[in-house]
Amino acid sequence: MHGGAGALSPSRLNGQLEAAYRAGLAAALTAGYRLLVAGGSAVDAVTQAVVVLEDNPLFNAGRGAVFTSAGEVQLDAAVMNGLDRCAGAVAAVVGPRNPVLAARAVLELSDAVLLVGEGALSFCRAHGIALEDPRYFYTEQRWEALQRELHRRRHGGRDDRDDADRHGTVGAVARDVRGNLAAATSTGGITAKAPGRVGDTPVFGAGTWAENGTCAVSATGTGEVFIRLGAAHEIAARMRIGGQPLAQAAADVVAELQVAGGDGGLIAVDAAGAVVMPFNCQGMYRGQIGADGVPRAAIYREQLTVVNGA
Repeated sequence: MHGGAGALSPSRLNGQLEAAYRAGLAAALTAGYRLLVAGGSAVDAVTQAVVVLEDNPLFNAGRGAVFTSAGEVQLDAAVMNGLDRCAGAVAAVVGPRNPVLAARAVLELSDAVLLVGEGALSFCRAHGIALEDPRYFYTEQRWEALQRELHRRRHGGRDDRDDADRHGTVGAVARDVRGNLAAATSTGGITAKAPGRVGDTPVFGAGTWAENGTCAVSATGTGEVFIRLGAAHEIAARMRIGGQPLAQAAADVVAELQVAGGDGGLIAVDAAGAVVMPFNCQGMYRGQIGADGVPRAAIYREQLTVVNGA
């Protein structure tokens, strides 16, 4: 799992807050793990894991989403099944409590792959997706971040925000007992983004991808660059066509993103269950859980470590 590239700077991340981020990741990892060990599908696992982070206001998805320049929350989410490459996504949608459940419903109940705006919202109503009043999505932290950015723009100030204020996303990838892969990603986007702006999260092949023969990928970072490079699919293509191992393909693509002006990272799992989590920015909230059922997490360049109390 990842909880977004662009972690808070170390000076802003005190011990209590760091523990809360790590606990949030552990809770999401454990939720997905429980489904997998019970025989659930990779799609079930990534969906449920992302739901947990959408409900956690620390992360930029669902309840913790950032605000647009107009002071609204517009959400994007995607789910992809590696078994048959079936996919579903929603974008620029206002209201679903858990956008990833809306994306999952599109995958299973719609002939479409991507629904946006009012059409996506109508689909959610028709299929019983829980909706919330805009007040549900309000958090003081995100509102203050919007006000700071709007003030900076009005006064022509230098953009000295740290990575955490520029972007953030949550995502999960999984391999189930049948060897099937899946990926899910959810985001509120970028603080003070233009209304209607959509990044890489719901664009399959850019921020989300899954195919059983190669890998499942969920990305986080500068969405426009991930789209231009087709980053998630590029990793799978280098594995499928070029015969590259996951670690090499993922590392090279993340490095090329940086050359193209994009910062961020991704998580990926291959058909054998190998996991990589490369990033080119200061940090990336990330975690992993395997057959031992022990959640491990990291934020900056340190190795994954067991989450205390998990």
